[in-house]
Amino acid sequence: MKTLDAKSISARELYANLTGAVSPRPIALVSSVDTEGVVNLAPFSFFNLFSAQPPTVIFSCVDSLRNGSSKDTLYNALETKEVVINMVNYNMVQQTSLSSTAYAKGVNEFIKAGFTPLESLEVKPPRVEESPIQLECKVEEVIKLGEENGAGNLVVCRVLKMHINKEVLDENEVIDPYKLDIVSRLGGNYYGRAREGLFEVTKPTTNLGIGVDALPESIRNSSVLTGNDLGKLGNIEQFPEAEIIEAYVADKSELQELFKSNDVERLHRYAQDLLQDDEVEAAWCVLLGKVKEII
Repeated sequence: MKTLDAKSISARELYANLTGAVSPRPIALVSSVDTEGVVNLAPFSFFNLFSAQPPTVIFSCVDSLRNGSSKDTLYNALETKEVVINMVNYNMVQQTSLSSTAYAKGVNEFIKAGFTPLESLEVKPPRVEESPIQLECKVEEVIKLGEENGAGNLVVCRVLKMHINKEVLDENEVIDPYKLDIVSRLGGNYYGRAREGLFEVTKPTTNLGIGVDALPESIRNSSVLTGNDLGKLGNIEQFPEAEIIEAYVADKSELQELFKSNDVERLHRYAQDLLQDDEVEAAWCVLLGKVKEII
């Protein structure tokens, strides 16, 4: 039996072991606004339901282990007392991961992650249209758990309105777990998909992705590429250099034939297959290999 003394190991090691042990955890994709109406969107996996009457959910904004800084979500919750908690299913997990990027204050993560804002009925923060279930909430209390780096801040939320996409309901108007296809966080880069099992998403902590908004319009509006595909494409720091693109396509005759055909749908499916294998740079080489003619 491996025994860890919480007082004698580093905060980073303790965090890694705790998040690996207490899992899977549902994900709250929280939208909020500041007093000037600037929108923020960020995911939190320290989250759950704690009461039905009154309907209460709690998520925790954990101060940075590196420098102790707090997320904009925490400041917004303290200032405006309103949030929307958007549940995350598999179809939107890559975009959700992209929204966790440490963009500068004032950058709208809805735009960077390619999500669609939807007006709420009782609170100012917008909902995420792509989310299968959205909870409009009033912040009842914020409980600070400590002063050191890595300390949590519990945001206690009263649910005012619950919006459920009809596509995740069964014939009896009850949420169908299989249709919902909810995802959860485990330790490291691991996620859980309720109906299938474990998978990995590389966490964007070491770079600032260009965002979905920076993708060429024909890619953003693709009839083939999914939200998850766009999330992966938007998580690069910069487009591949021309030399890299040329080297990739030089010895692929099937790809050169595809360029000649000007078949955008087939091109996007080719790139999509690479994205499913997490070959993101290769997918970009395909998409940009004949940019003037195809894109």
